[in-house]
Amino acid sequence: MTVRHSGGGQPERTLALLWRNQGKAQQPAQPDAGQQVRRTAGRRPSLDVDGLVRAGIRLADERGLEAASMGGVAKALSVGTMTLYTYVPSKEELLDLMVDEILAERQLPGPGDPRPADWREQVELYSEQTRAMFQRHPWLARVSTVRPPVGPGMLAGREYLLSTLLPLGLSPRDTNTAALAITTYVDSAASLEAESRLVERATGQSDETWWHERNDLWETYFDVERHPAMTAIWNANGYQDTVREAATDSYRYGLDRLLDGIQAQAKSL
Repeated sequence: MTVRHSGGGQPERTLALLWRNQGKAQQPAQPDAGQQVRRTAGRRPSLDVDGLVRAGIRLADERGLEAASMGGVAKALSVGTMTLYTYVPSKEELLDLMVDEILAERQLPGPGDPRPADWREQVELYSEQTRAMFQRHPWLARVSTVRPPVGPGMLAGREYLLSTLLPLGLSPRDTNTAALAITTYVDSAASLEAESRLVERATGQSDETWWHERNDLWETYFDVERHPAMTAIWNANGYQDTVREAATDSYRYGLDRLLDGIQAQAKSL
């Protein structure tokens, strides 16, 4: 399964499309790609950028990210591939639009919206919404967002975490660093969980079965003298969880300790 990278489109065109529904005040002064699309003569009135993005997401959900090509989306919409290029300039912009649309699905309170009173509960909400997002759209695990789509969905997540941590009284730099640490941990763990589901779907084999087929490792190749720590954990019944239970427990442990550290720093100020 090939990894795709977001953020590969032309900046001006991508920004215009990402922010196409956010009002004229946020649109560039010069004609942009989205405005040019609206002026294109003879286009099908039932076809628009939002519809293309939804079709791409639907294909990726049902058949994997590879299916959400320009040709695949065009076929799903019963139009010629070249027609799509009058709405979205390339597959790079389409990918950014799809990813940001998914990020915006998270039900994160905006400024002035009700939210949990405790800051840790607010982070838990981000965690739950992000993990659920990856579970609904496991193909996100095949998209690297090292250079993210800087659209409304992406910025809404950043704003939410920063507003959650700001009342703790950390320095502005530490507030931003803590928010980035939470994003890195939660998003990475959620992506790995989704990737596990993708592999299971592609191979038809669960993680438990995969490990069971390799039990000979422990009987034939494992050397207790070279692996004393692993042996000690085994003898103390430390490996009782299933693969999925262990992943859930390790996620919970890591997030709790990360938040403990942020809380300790805030209390020391």
